[in-house]
Amino acid sequence: METNLQFRLAARPVGMVKDSDWEQYSPELELLTDGEIRVKVLYISLDPAMRGWMNEGKSYIRPVAIGEVMRAGGVGVVVESKSPKFAVGDYVSGGTGVQQYWTGAADDKTGNFHKVDPALAPLTTYLNTLGMPGMTAYFGLIESGQPKAGETVVVSGAAGAVGQTVGQVAKQLGCRVVGIAGGKDKCDFVVNQLGFDACIDYKNESVKDGLKQHCPQGVDVYFDNVGGEILDTVLTRINLKARIVICGAISQYNNTTPVKGPSNYLALLVNRARMEGIVVFDYADRYHLGIKALAGWMKDGKIKSKEDIVQGLENFPLALNMLFEGKNFGKLVLQVAQH
Repeated sequence: METNLQFRLAARPVGMVKDSDWEQYSPELELLTDGEIRVKVLYISLDPAMRGWMNEGKSYIRPVAIGEVMRAGGVGVVVESKSPKFAVGDYVSGGTGVQQYWTGAADDKTGNFHKVDPALAPLTTYLNTLGMPGMTAYFGLIESGQPKAGETVVVSGAAGAVGQTVGQVAKQLGCRVVGIAGGKDKCDFVVNQLGFDACIDYKNESVKDGLKQHCPQGVDVYFDNVGGEILDTVLTRINLKARIVICGAISQYNNTTPVKGPSNYLALLVNRARMEGIVVFDYADRYHLGIKALAGWMKDGKIKSKEDIVQGLENFPLALNMLFEGKNFGKLVLQVAQH
């Protein structure tokens, strides 16, 4: 009988995730019952949010339980089916978890699988621009950021999964876009490949000085993926009625001390500005609209999608920590199997 390699959460991490926080299991694959499907996982999405899902406590989604397969989105192919919803050979995207196979009811809300077409876009794109990061970028920017043509939009984590799409969408809406990223290569990519107007290299230059140089008219919309000192610095440059979109705070996720909040928050008062958190699941019933818009721009060559692919399920712990070390370049994806 074939087995299914899984990564299960063994302990609540303190600081950076360690190998000892995981346990590997290889249970045998069980026979399907009526209404079930089996999905062979091809690619797994590695996202900063996964670090928060490992923590106990109240959040927008329940924490992964100790002993549970680690939660993750993925793309795979249906290899067995006892459901009329999916046929063998269908490519699907959904909540695969960190494992080789997902097995369950076709209408299971945890998996929440939908068909994807590899002829329209590479499968990894469905974990990036046409997946959760793309939806986060599209709805977070448009609904919470509400950018207007001619305004200045600043995006942190600009070369990452969400940031790259935020900036490109903002350009399509007629905005001046300034990214913040770590390292010359990432900044060059953001400007030369994605079309941002400028990019500030936080590793090698002053973010404060960079904002003064590249945002001479101030900041109207700030899409924040990193939190910490960069958020604090941007708040010193916001304009009247600015909108700050809080998408993530990757600089804070592995803290062993309390999260560092913005000490410059009174800038919100002075400028009558708004800071709002966003969670992509709130827009689930409108994903099809975001996918349609982004797919149209991609077809016209106006938006690009970059993925950083790591090979091998066994490399999951190492690959996940790449996110928090700034080692990924583009949307981080783990390839589990060939297709």
